[in-house]
Amino acid sequence: MITNTLVRAIRTGISSLLLHKLRSLLTTLGVLFGTSSVIAMLAIGEGASYEAQEQIKLLGSQNVILRTVKPPEDPNQGNQASRVSTYGLKDLDLERAEDTFPGLTGVVPIRLIAQDVRRDERVLTPRVMATRPRYQEVTGRLIYEGRFISDEDERSLLNVCVVGTEVARYLFPFSSPIGQRIKIGGDYFTVVGSLAPRIPLGSDQPAVEDEITGEVFIPFETARKWYGKLQVKQRGGSRDMEEVDLHEIILAVGDAENVSMVADASREMLARNHKNKRDYEVVVPLELLARAEETKRIFNIVLGSIAGISLLVGGIGIMNVMLATVTERTREIGIRRALGAKRRHIVTQFLVETICLSVGGGLVGVALGLAIPLVVSRFADMVTIVTPTMPVFAFAISAGIGVVFGIYPAWRAADMDPVEALRHE
Repeated sequence: MITNTLVRAIRTGISSLLLHKLRSLLTTLGVLFGTSSVIAMLAIGEGASYEAQEQIKLLGSQNVILRTVKPPEDPNQGNQASRVSTYGLKDLDLERAEDTFPGLTGVVPIRLIAQDVRRDERVLTPRVMATRPRYQEVTGRLIYEGRFISDEDERSLLNVCVVGTEVARYLFPFSSPIGQRIKIGGDYFTVVGSLAPRIPLGSDQPAVEDEITGEVFIPFETARKWYGKLQVKQRGGSRDMEEVDLHEIILAVGDAENVSMVADASREMLARNHKNKRDYEVVVPLELLARAEETKRIFNIVLGSIAGISLLVGGIGIMNVMLATVTERTREIGIRRALGAKRRHIVTQFLVETICLSVGGGLVGVALGLAIPLVVSRFADMVTIVTPTMPVFAFAISAGIGVVFGIYPAWRAADMDPVEALRHE
């Protein structure tokens, strides 16, 4: 009996809505766009957060990274034709980190070499990094072909190198780089390996006229032999000479619980050794990851709130239309009440109509909300992530909007006096 009454109410409600197709369509647009914007905004925010967290994870979640930072230039030295700037991490910092910090599974120094890399007529300026064999293990980089720098390369001061994907593709577009020779500055090096890309293969293709960047790794001791510590940069008719021992030190911590302790110890050690010279920074990926998670939560709340306002506006539109409908159908309500319809029947009829509007708009909105992230990913080259809870959450809110904003018009229709309703013109 209850089922038959509900089915009849649904049929009556749909029939009433179809009598005013354009008005019903315009009423659902608010819920439709609100629902789709909830899904789309959350998907875009989730994708942006995912990319940020992946970039942080590439640094190593259990690593502490000490980096050289060039201090501001002294304006009193601006007129000198050439000058030597000495700053940054020292070999002494590396030794103290290796000797005093407990719980480390590896300490990897990195020194940047300002040299061009060439093969025949092809020239590029990648990041040439002098490092030790543990770099690959500490950073989790994968070998695509060949091998990484070995301990024997270090001991024998061999002129070998490992190239990144971009460098390999540019210098050796039609052949394997393994066993080939490239020139770094004025010295020749033999390629013994190439690294897999940090991003999915195929998405790192440079566009036309883009500057080709990338990475080249050489043994740390070999770099000391050939390039020393002093590097000269030509700039606007003057020569800038920089003397930097190390550009980066990666501290691999064995236990994640000790990361904060090692980071604090690093800050204290560097502050003591470098006096008041702020020519370093301490980067803790684990802390960055925690901040990224918190930023993601706040970002989702803000985006969800903005989209929720759209749903709220849509709900108000539904209530406004239903109140106008109640006024238009006052005489119809009086006739139904006179023929024996109870208040609950009137409430059910108008509530069904509002739910049909909100659910219809919600369903189309979910479909549109799932399509928008695909379009954004395709044409804007952005990562978007739609979790299973997003469409369920958005649709539940849209259906709830219909119930909440339909109760008052339905109650107002059911509360009419039958006699007064029949007199209404």
